[in-house]
Amino acid sequence: MRAAVLTGFGAPLSVRSVPGPRADGGEVVVEVLATCVLPYTGEVFGGRRNYPLEPPVVPGPGGVGRVVRVGPDATRLRVGDLVWCDPTVRSRDDALTPDIMLQGLSSRGVGGARLARHLPDGAFAEFMRVPTENVHLLPPEALDDPARWSSLVVYAIPYGGLLAAGLEAGETVLVSGSTGNLGSAAVAMALAMGAGRVVAPGRDRATLGLLADRFGRRVRPVELTGDEETDREAMSAAAQGPIDVVIDLLPPSAPSSVTRTAALTVREFGRVVLMGGVGMLGGADLALPYPWLMRNSVTVRGRWSCPRTANVGLIRLIASGTLDLSPDRIRTFPLDAVNEAVAYAAAHGGPFDRTVLTPRAG
Repeated sequence: MRAAVLTGFGAPLSVRSVPGPRADGGEVVVEVLATCVLPYTGEVFGGRRNYPLEPPVVPGPGGVGRVVRVGPDATRLRVGDLVWCDPTVRSRDDALTPDIMLQGLSSRGVGGARLARHLPDGAFAEFMRVPTENVHLLPPEALDDPARWSSLVVYAIPYGGLLAAGLEAGETVLVSGSTGNLGSAAVAMALAMGAGRVVAPGRDRATLGLLADRFGRRVRPVELTGDEETDREAMSAAAQGPIDVVIDLLPPSAPSSVTRTAALTVREFGRVVLMGGVGMLGGADLALPYPWLMRNSVTVRGRWSCPRTANVGLIRLIASGTLDLSPDRIRTFPLDAVNEAVAYAAAHGGPFDRTVLTPRAG
């Protein structure tokens, strides 16, 4: 089969013939129809994000495809099924604290690295090998536009965070980083899950206007000034009531002070979920006041990606139209143009921009 191979950090991807994958017990081989190229992919491949990938490797987190081979222990999946391949892979030998990797992108700790060496290759290829439990059936209509459905990898992140927050219908959510690619997806996700109001802070006035135009009065944009007290007061005022949930999706380039300003707007007994990259490349730690946390009974938790069961709920939200992907701007590239796709994704990483690689299109 043909695949895009990362031979070393800083080197362009090389499209070449490589051995095709085989499915053993607990695994599935999928023909990749579409896979999303995330805006920061070039930073990962260039080594600037210090992700623990081990070249040579076929990268690419998750994708939409057709099942071509199943292991002997699969009881529901069939050859020909249209599926979503979730990149969040967990080890099977510790149910309480499994090791985790993002197939084709990253891993966590020593155990995650071992897992990544066993299942190294991602979706920038004609075929990929995936654990059976990471393969989820898609509705037939997804075949009409697999490129659009490949953005599941983007929406799954805030969906996992909002599930972790226990978001309830009618609650107010503040999305820290709302003008970014992931943050704007979180705005859409919160509304689809029933949030009554979403406070959307950011510095880009045009993007804030785009969010307001797309979602209407349930979204309350706030233009940030950089002054913590001023911005905190503005966000609280925009909510016109208590803020129940704060979810942070800021990139590594953002200072921790922006996350702190947003977190401190949450109400007593409120929940703060951290999913961004703040601090990953250095800088000040996130400093939240102990007395404020304790006396207001605030819950702060981290969340990396989403639980496996969340994929089913997310697919249902899209299939029902509750989460509408039709306004997203999709640009597709064939496998041979993978380096152009990576560059395009970096230059078009705004709200609802999706860059998609189509290894087996047509």
